[in-house]
Amino acid sequence: MKSAVRWRLKDFLEYPVETATVDVVPVPADQVAAGRGRSVYAVSARNQDIESRMKMFAQARIALRVIEVAEMAQRNLAALFESDQRALAMLSFSEEGGLLTFTARGELYLSRRIEISLDQLVDSRAEMREQLFERIALELQRSLDHFDRQFSNIPLARLLLAPLPEELGLAAYLAGNLSTPAEAVNLGDVLDFHEVPELREPAEQILRWQTLGTALRLETA
Repeated sequence: MKSAVRWRLKDFLEYPVETATVDVVPVPADQVAAGRGRSVYAVSARNQDIESRMKMFAQARIALRVIEVAEMAQRNLAALFESDQRALAMLSFSEEGGLLTFTARGELYLSRRIEISLDQLVDSRAEMREQLFERIALELQRSLDHFDRQFSNIPLARLLLAPLPEELGLAAYLAGNLSTPAEAVNLGDVLDFHEVPELREPAEQILRWQTLGTALRLETA
């Protein structure tokens, strides 16, 4: 599978595929649409970028087992909030933009990027913030509808919004403008931060969102 995907990626990458590390994430099949072809997400990175990361850990004398990607790190966090037989949408924002994932039973089904960064949301004035909220809601509703069409056998329970500064009001806006229930989350409700109490604060969770998701990854033999 990886070899086939590597060959397919060669015309899409900005660097020679021979200099890349490639991996795949299978998308669970829709049991209702049994005749539909199976899909995978492809992950690619320059070997030199991976080597530089590995060198940083080696210099710090920290054993590095895996390098996670943002979509899978968020999948790990979403799994803490999932309900049996129902899908969960989760939206987070960072300096790189918005990340929307759809998961069920610990599997990643769909991911989307929203070209609005955390800094844009925080630094925007009221009028511009309203426009950003409208763009986010539109992108979300399109993605929610797409997921419903593609995976009709898995009902979507709700949309969870990763921690944001409370004064932004995005969670309340989405709750009133989407067809799916939306609410903000606090990882302190599902993780024990007894030894690192500062992580109970939403501001810290914003900064450590992907790190915490990566730390939840379980490797199976």
